[in-house]
Amino acid sequence: MLDQGAPPHNGHPAAPPSPGVAARLMRRKPVERLVAEGGQGEGGSLRRSLGLWQLTMISIGATLGTGIFVVLGEAVPKAGPAVTLSFVIAGLTALFSALSYAELAGTIPVSGSSYSYAYATMGELVAWVCGWCLMLEYGVSVAAVAVGWGEYLNELLDGTVGVTIPAALSAPPGDGGVFNLPALIVVLLAMAFLMGGARESARANTIMVVVKIGALVLFCAIGVQGFRSGNYENFMPLGMAGVSAAGATLFFSYIGFDAASTAGEEARNAQRDLPRAILLSLAIITALYVLVAAVAVGTKPWRHFTDSEAALAQIMREVTGQSFWGTLLAFCAVIAIASVVLTVLYGQTRILFAMSRDGLVPKAFGKVSPKTGTPRTNTLIVSLFCGVLAAAIPLGQLADATSIGTLFAFALVNVAVVVLRRTRPDMPRTFRVPLSPLMPALGFAFCVWMMGSLSTITWVVFGVWMAAGLVFYFLYGYRRSRLAAPDTSEAK
Repeated sequence: MLDQGAPPHNGHPAAPPSPGVAARLMRRKPVERLVAEGGQGEGGSLRRSLGLWQLTMISIGATLGTGIFVVLGEAVPKAGPAVTLSFVIAGLTALFSALSYAELAGTIPVSGSSYSYAYATMGELVAWVCGWCLMLEYGVSVAAVAVGWGEYLNELLDGTVGVTIPAALSAPPGDGGVFNLPALIVVLLAMAFLMGGARESARANTIMVVVKIGALVLFCAIGVQGFRSGNYENFMPLGMAGVSAAGATLFFSYIGFDAASTAGEEARNAQRDLPRAILLSLAIITALYVLVAAVAVGTKPWRHFTDSEAALAQIMREVTGQSFWGTLLAFCAVIAIASVVLTVLYGQTRILFAMSRDGLVPKAFGKVSPKTGTPRTNTLIVSLFCGVLAAAIPLGQLADATSIGTLFAFALVNVAVVVLRRTRPDMPRTFRVPLSPLMPALGFAFCVWMMGSLSTITWVVFGVWMAAGLVFYFLYGYRRSRLAAPDTSEAK
């Protein structure tokens, strides 16, 4: 009888048994490896040039404007005057998730955001699902906001030169048009900024953020003059179901802090600054959202918001009786919404950059230009995809699709922070979620509740998207993952 430990007859040691399918799907990427690979791409490295101020501006830039300038007109018909409560609920849901993001961003300061957090805690398959949701969240968000930008551009043109872009070229099919040219243009403009470098893009974004905050303060100062308390008499005409449905749509407006976490590999002191930027930006945008929504509903009966995607400019014009103020707000909104497109597009490219480095998407998304320190090919591909999407799909469908992808990814982040606390309790953390695991559990529960408020068609779209993602993973990422054959991947 042979000794089981004896070498085989050919003199070579037996190869270790290959892991089963389940083990490969659950393989986790060590936190230390995630951090060590930070910034490294094909042919170059990302440049660490962003401080707390720039990171906070990225958060605000990606968030402030989306819900107020664009989606408010979609949300008010669902909730009535109680849309202010919808903003609070959406903000509270975002807060629970933001606390989890802040802890993980300080612990794992990399570009992949919740995709990387899931990879370190719950395994490759869950990470892929999270990353695929982030593609829905970011890519579709860029398209949705670009659609709203075209609405305000038409308001601006009408108030300045008395002409507007024909409906055939300013609305997608299904909304009375053929091709939304302005939406495509703003995405291409954002692409041009991102091609120049992260620091240059952050500088342009900061200027645009200052303009948008100024525009919203101006709206409140003028809009309050037309405030009518009677517009709040029937505060919740569609019940709590309407409030939660509007909140689910408005959650689309709270993805700014997620965009900040995608800058982890370009921040000078990511572990210190990312948690601060995430929480500071969320406090600012929630306060402004609630204030502006309260003034807007107080100046205009809620039923008149239907199909109004440039609602604030119209309110300014109605309150003052002059076109000048509405035109000025439209000008500010054109700049403000462009900053959302810029920063959210930035976040999408950095998530794909991280996924490419792990081998789960093609290498083209991980190539870095030595000249600018940016993933230029990645930026070009993502921009063209988002631009075409914006030109062809109506706003309401885009906003709801973004919300469900965002909520799903945030739910996973709340789970990830608890898992990492249990598996790596001694890791240094620059920020810790208070009352854990209660706070993450509430964040998870709120996300699931708001997902349940979305329409059936949104769930169908989400299911199709997830099925397509799983097909892509098993045909491509499952075998090309760098964790699948570490010895081979390190040799490449």
